[in-house]
Amino acid sequence: MEQLFSQIFQEVRQYTMAPTAKPKKVKRPTPRTSFGPVADLEQHLPSEWWRKLFNALYVKTDGDVVENSENTSRDIDFLIAASGLEKAEDVLDLCCGQGRHSLELARRGYRKVTGVDRSRYLIRLAKKRAQAEGLSVLFKEGDARNPRLPENSFDLVCIMGNSFGYFSNQTDDEKVLAAVAKMLRPSGQIFLDITDGGYMAEHFERRSWEWIDAHQFVCRERSLSSDRDRLISREVIVHDELGVIADQFYAERLYTRESIAALLEKVGFRNFRDHGSAESVSDREQDLGMMARRILLTADAPVKAARKAKGVTHRLDVTVLLGDPRLPDQVKRDGVFNAEDLDTVRRLKEGLSELPGYEFRFLDNHKTLARDLSELSTDLVFNLCDEGFNNDPFKELHVPAMLEMLDLPYTGGAPAALAACYDKGLVRAAAMTLDVPVPLETYVRPGDQGATLPSVFPAILKPNVGDSSEGITKDAVVTDETALMDYLEKLRTSFPKRSVLVQEYLTGSEYSVGMIGNPGQGLRAFPILEVDYSRLDPSLPKILGYESKWEPESPYWTQIRYVEANLNDLAQQQLIEHSSRLFERLGCRDYARFDFRADARGEIKLLEVNPNPGWCWDGKFNLMAGFAGVRYSEMLGQVLGAAVERLGIVERPVVRAAKSSKTTNKTTQKKATQRAKQVA
Repeated sequence: MEQLFSQIFQEVRQYTMAPTAKPKKVKRPTPRTSFGPVADLEQHLPSEWWRKLFNALYVKTDGDVVENSENTSRDIDFLIAASGLEKAEDVLDLCCGQGRHSLELARRGYRKVTGVDRSRYLIRLAKKRAQAEGLSVLFKEGDARNPRLPENSFDLVCIMGNSFGYFSNQTDDEKVLAAVAKMLRPSGQIFLDITDGGYMAEHFERRSWEWIDAHQFVCRERSLSSDRDRLISREVIVHDELGVIADQFYAERLYTRESIAALLEKVGFRNFRDHGSAESVSDREQDLGMMARRILLTADAPVKAARKAKGVTHRLDVTVLLGDPRLPDQVKRDGVFNAEDLDTVRRLKEGLSELPGYEFRFLDNHKTLARDLSELSTDLVFNLCDEGFNNDPFKELHVPAMLEMLDLPYTGGAPAALAACYDKGLVRAAAMTLDVPVPLETYVRPGDQGATLPSVFPAILKPNVGDSSEGITKDAVVTDETALMDYLEKLRTSFPKRSVLVQEYLTGSEYSVGMIGNPGQGLRAFPILEVDYSRLDPSLPKILGYESKWEPESPYWTQIRYVEANLNDLAQQQLIEHSSRLFERLGCRDYARFDFRADARGEIKLLEVNPNPGWCWDGKFNLMAGFAGVRYSEMLGQVLGAAVERLGIVERPVVRAAKSSKTTNKTTQKKATQRAKQVA
C-alpha cells in the first residue's frame, strides 16, 4: 500500500503542477484522519458499515458505474425480459439507492413503482430527481429486513445493483428474503442482481486507484474475509491539496449461484431461474469492483398458508395505559387535566381505531390500576402513561415496573432506561463516553452553598431530574451572577430535594431526532425537526420551556413553529448516528426522541433523551413522522409494530379469558370480551 501511495502522490504532483485553466471555486471537503497502512482489513470493518457509507461521497466515488445511464438501461432490459413484467403490475425496488432503476421503469411507462432504501440522502436525491422529471414513483426510507410495507402487495420485488449481502450475519440476508416473501402476492416473483461471488473471489483487484474529479482520487484495497465468504474493501479518498478526506471500509457476501439458490429455497421461494450474467461499464474506464460481473436470477414467491375463513381472524388484544384524568397533575396547567388534554386522548383513540389487526381497551383509573393489571389478560400493553403512576412524574418508571412484576409485555422503555434518562447528569455522562458533544455544565447538589458556579454567560438553569420542562421558564436563562443566584434560589424553593444543573446556554439552532424500531431489528430515524423561533419576540430567550408546553396564552405557545430541518448531509448523519448510539447505550426500546442544539460556533450538542417521548397528535414525534408522510395513526401503529416484533408476539388462536378464570368454554370467552369492551 505504501508503494501505491508513493506512486500516486508522484503522479498527483505532476498533475497538479501541469499548467491548467484557473479552476472554479468549489466547496472543499473537510480533511479526515487516515488509519495508515492496515495489515488486516477485516479487523477494521464496522459491523454496520452500511449505516454511513451511502452518502454524497458514494455517489461521486461510484458514479462512473451507478450513475451510468447505459448500465441502468441495460439492467432494466434484463429485468423486464427475465420477469415478464407488465406495466399494470406493482413493483418494489428494494434497496433502491438513488432510485436509478425505479426512475427508469417510470420513464418506460410503469406507474406502480415503489423504491425503498435505508439511506436518507439517497432517498432524498431520488425524490428530487423524480420531481424534476415529473415521474410518479413512491420513495420511502426503510430497512430491507423490515420495510414495513403491506403484505401481498407487490407482483415483483427486485434487488439490483449488488444491494444484497451487506450484513455481517447471513441470518440478516435471510430476513431480507423473508420480508420479500411476505410482501409478494402469491403469483409474484423476486428478481436478484448480485455480484458473481465465485468469479469475484478469484478475480478481484487487490489494489487500484483512480481520479474521481479534478481534485480528488480514490485508492482501493481489497481482501477476502477469514472465512472467504465476504470480500472486504477499503477506500481512501484523497484531495490533492487537503489530503485524506475519507478512509472507509465495507464488505459484501460472495454468493454463488448454488449458495443463493439454497438460501432462496430455505426461505420458501420456488422455481429458481438463472438468467446468466451481466457486466457493467465505467465512464472512467476504471475499476468496476463488485459490479464487474453479476448474477441475474428470478424465483417465484413461496406458497403461503391458506387464509383463515372470514369472520375467524383474531386481532391482537392491546391494553392502553394512560394518565388518570380524575387526579391532580402538578405538571399540567392549573394542576389538572384540561380540555386540551382530554381532546388529546380523544384523538389518540380515534387514531388507534384506524389500525387494523388490533383491539384496544383503555385503563386510566390509577386507584384500581394495580388490581386491574393483576387481573389483565392481554397480548400487549401500550404504555402511554408518561404522567407517571398517580400522575406523579417521579413515578413514571413505576408503571413499567408493575408490568415487569406481572410479566405483562409492554411498549417503550424499561424502568432502568426511564430512570437513567430522567437524570440529565447521567445522560450527559453516557453521551460523553460515546463521544457525543454535550454542553458545559456545573452540577449543584441540594443545599450546596459552596458550588463553583460558571462565570461564562449566558447560562441556563434546570432541575437535574424531571421532564416536561418542569422548572425551566423564560427566567431560567441568566446573563449575570445576580440573576443566576436568584433563579437558583427559586429552583431550590420550588424543588428543595432536587439537584440543579447550570449549563452553557446554547444560542444556535435546535433540533430533534425521532428514532423508531430497535437495534438489530431495524432502527430508523424520521426526518429531523428544527425549532423555528423566528416569530418569537426577540426580547425573550429562545427556549422550549414550561410555557411552550402548558400555557396556551404564552407567546412561546403561539409564536414557536416546528419545521423540517435543512441540515447538510454530514450534520444529519452525525445527529442520527449520535441518537442511534444513545438509543442502544441507554436501553431505549421501540421509540425515543433526542434533542440537540448548536452553540454559537455551530457545534451541535445533546440536550436530553426522551425514552418514552410525547405521543400526542401535535407533539414533536408525530410532527417528525408527518415530515416523512406518516399519518398519526400510522405512527402509533409503527410504535406498536416495533414492540410486537421485539417481543415476538403472534396472533392469538382464540380470545383469552382473564387470568383468574379456570374455564375456557364459550360462555367464559364471551364474558371476557364483553368486559374488555366495557373497559374501553
